[in-house]
Amino acid sequence: MSEPTAISPITLYAAIGGEPTVRALVARFYQLMDTLPEAKACRDVHPPSLEGSAEKLYEYFTGYLGGPQLYVEKRGHPMLRRRHFLAPIGPAERDGWLVCFNRALDETVENATLREVIREPVRKLADHMRNKA
Repeated sequence: MSEPTAISPITLYAAIGGEPTVRALVARFYQLMDTLPEAKACRDVHPPSLEGSAEKLYEYFTGYLGGPQLYVEKRGHPMLRRRHFLAPIGPAERDGWLVCFNRALDETVENATLREVIREPVRKLADHMRNKA
């Protein structure tokens, strides 16, 4: 008789397609931020080049969705509010960020149920990042 094997839970990271999907999500997110008028307030608090921001978001979302903890390994605990404190984030910045995220999510993650599982906690996280009225 063989030994029972442990069953590993499937992570959101794996369920949505892993690295290629997270990279596509982040790339589309920043393309939208650079082009959508409703994302202007959010774009304005970012540096001129979004390359560093994109890499950090990719690393963060990889771990957030249950993949490798790339962000933590490279940069330590995310402490997102603290790291974003210098950027004024109010309703307009949050809303622009969410427009880009939701559209990128809709365009890159095929499964509607998985999109909804991801969407609500990310909305709460975006609201938590506000540091101005």
